[in-house]
Amino acid sequence: MNRKKLRSILFYLHRSIGFCVGLLLIVVGLTGSLLVFEQDFDHLMISQQYGQIIPQQVQVSPESVVNTIKAKYAARKDLKLFRIYLPDTPSSPYVGQLSSTDDQRTEVFVNPYTGKIIGERITDKTPIGLILNLHYSLMAGQTGTVIVGIAAFLMCILTITGLVLWPGWRRLIAGFKIKLNAHPQRANFDIHKVAGIITVVFLFFTGFTGFCWNFYDLTEPIIYAVTFTQKPSEPVSKLIPSKLTLRVTEQLEIANAALPGAVTKTIYFPSKPEEAVRINMKLPQENVEYGNSNVYLDQYTGEVLRIDNGLKLPLGDRVLNSFTPLHYGTFWGLSSRILYVFVGLAPLILFITGFVMWRYRYRAKSSKLDRIIKLAEKL
Repeated sequence: MNRKKLRSILFYLHRSIGFCVGLLLIVVGLTGSLLVFEQDFDHLMISQQYGQIIPQQVQVSPESVVNTIKAKYAARKDLKLFRIYLPDTPSSPYVGQLSSTDDQRTEVFVNPYTGKIIGERITDKTPIGLILNLHYSLMAGQTGTVIVGIAAFLMCILTITGLVLWPGWRRLIAGFKIKLNAHPQRANFDIHKVAGIITVVFLFFTGFTGFCWNFYDLTEPIIYAVTFTQKPSEPVSKLIPSKLTLRVTEQLEIANAALPGAVTKTIYFPSKPEEAVRINMKLPQENVEYGNSNVYLDQYTGEVLRIDNGLKLPLGDRVLNSFTPLHYGTFWGLSSRILYVFVGLAPLILFITGFVMWRYRYRAKSSKLDRIIKLAEKL
C-alpha cells in the first residue's frame, strides 16, 4: 500500500469517526472542562450552603464523628456509612458518605470543632453530581457508561489518525501557523490543525483513561498483565464470633504506626463481616491530593494485613494510579488544570472546523459534478 492510499484511508477513518461521535465528545469535553475544578467549586458550594467553618485549636476525633453520624441515621436501615473523609484544611468539614440499597449516596457534613452535623445532601442531585453523571454515563446508567467508554476509545483513534495526518510533518513551522487573514477555508483548516496538534496528547490520555475506567473490569487485568505485575490479593478479616470490631481510634493508631509520617485522608469501613478496614493515607513526598498509600487492617484484631506505600508501588499499580492526574489534569498543579479547561473545549472546536472543512469539500465536489453534467449535455 502506497503512502497516498494510506493517508486516504486514514483521512476517511478520521472524518467518519469524528462525525459519528463528535457531538457526544463535545458533551463529554464540555462537562470535563467544568469538572477540572470540581473540588474547588464543591468546597465553595458547601461553605455557602452550610456556612463557613471557623478554625479552632482542637478538632473532635474521627471516632466521635462516626458515632454521631451512625446515631443520626440509626433508624434508616437502608443507609450504611461506608467511608469518611477527614478535613484537608482547617476550614473543611468531616464528610461522611452513606450508601443506600438503591446505590444512592448521601453526604453528611460535620463541623470538625463542635462535632455537630451542619448539613446533608444526596450527591447525585447536586450540580457537580449531575455534571459528573452526564460526563461519565450521559445520565443513562450502565448503558450510558458503555456508550461513553466506546466514544472514549474512538477518540483515541481520532487522535492517532489526526496526528498522522497533521501537515506539520512535512513543514514543522507551517504546522503551527494560523493564517487568519487568508481565505476562510484556509483559516478554518489552520485552526483545526493547530487545535488538534496542541491538544492531541492530552486528548489521547483523557480518552484512554476514560475508556479504562468505564471498562475497568476488562482493562484492569490487561494493565497488570502488560506491566508484568501481579494483582494484589484482597485483604480479608478473620471472622471471630461475638467479637466486636476495633474502635476507630485504635484503627488509626495502628495505621499511623504502620506508615509513620503519613497523614490519614479517608477511612473506608467494611460492608461485609469478612472485609478489611482500609485507611487511605498520604506521605509527605506524594504529590496527589489524597495520596496512594493504604493500610489494610483486620477489623476485629487490628492485624496489619497489607501496606501500600504510595512511593514504592509495583508498576501496574503506578500505572493505574496515574489515571487520575492524567484524566483530570492535576499533574502540573494549577497550570495543567487551566490547560485542561481548554482541552475540554477542543472537541467542540475540532468538530466545528471539521464540519466546515467537509462542507467546503462537499460543495467543491458538487460544483465539479455540475460542470461535468453540463459539459456532457452539450456534447
